Amino acid sequence: MSDALSKAEAAAREAAVDTAAVQIALAAVELAKTAAAQQQAPAPPPAPARSQLNTGKWIAIGLAGSVCAISLALSAIAVAVGAVAVTCCLLVLRSMWRDFQRRG
Repeated sequence: MSDALSKAEAAAREAAVDTAAVQIALAAVELAKTAAAQQQAPAPPPAPARSQLNTGKWIAIGLAGSVCAISLALSAIAVAVGAVAVTCCLLVLRSMWRDFQRRG
């Protein structure tokens, strides 16, 4: 019986060693799966709010530039109309001055 008992003890020790090796192997497999899942995770997409902010900023700059350009054009037209009016006025005054000089 002692021979059977020693065989049973040896088998139990071997099973315990095999169980520990299997547990370590399973833990290594799980660790590898976790690492692979983390590496395959896609990068988050860029935030769309930032690009919308840039678009809005450029639209505002374009509108402000257009308003400034139109204001500059209207100012140039006003200066030209004023110059024509002053020229006409000076021509009329000069003509009147010559008439007064001849009669006088």
